[in-house]
Amino acid sequence: MSLSDRAIARIRELIQAGELVPGSKLPPEAELAAQLGLSRNLMREAVKALAVARVLEIRRGDGTYVTSLQPDLLLGGLVGAVELLQGDTGTLLELMEVRRLFEPVAAALAATRIGDTGLAEVKRHLDAMREARDDVELLNHHDAAFHRAVVAATGNDTLVSLLDGISSQTLQARIWRGLVDGDAAGRTLAEHEAIYLALVKQDGPLAQAAALLHVSNTEGWLRDHLRVNGTMPEVQPLKAAARP
Repeated sequence: MSLSDRAIARIRELIQAGELVPGSKLPPEAELAAQLGLSRNLMREAVKALAVARVLEIRRGDGTYVTSLQPDLLLGGLVGAVELLQGDTGTLLELMEVRRLFEPVAAALAATRIGDTGLAEVKRHLDAMREARDDVELLNHHDAAFHRAVVAATGNDTLVSLLDGISSQTLQARIWRGLVDGDAAGRTLAEHEAIYLALVKQDGPLAQAAALLHVSNTEGWLRDHLRVNGTMPEVQPLKAAARP
């Protein structure tokens, strides 16, 4: 472990021990450096690194504070990190596997917790998918929003943040499927309708089964086509993402 890493670890230990709580202000740099037995340069480097990681917030002219440490803040960088992964087929398939592990369980949990507002949001995107069935990009925009609404209904911010990062990278594959498979839109709509109906019934096992079938079908299609074609063509970013 480098000296900078040790400095970061020391500050993290203070937070984990509850000596620095969310929202609290750090002691002055010189004081904290002396307390931890670090040089001021090392302390400065550690603070900057933890600020990048959203653990600390540097407020110019005011000092340095511990952030809220909420999952959506700390894991928000996961989306950007996943986007930086090399887009080879092996990595894409690994992400699809992770999605298959998480999403069905999330759907089951959502079915036991979702309320009228959550159901309305899921239905809104399902209806938008029906209307956009001939527009691959817009369809997939609402497809992604549908899944996010389902996961959000769990009330688990950590799960939402994790799946946001994964879905952002697998969306390109789903757009590709829509472009090359003429039957994809119909099957996708039917699978999403099954998930929605399970949520309406608040049937966790049924929601899990419907989500597993949907994600597994997408993953299976991708594996088959990568086996034949060897690679996935580049797809332009969603224009639909900018639409209301």
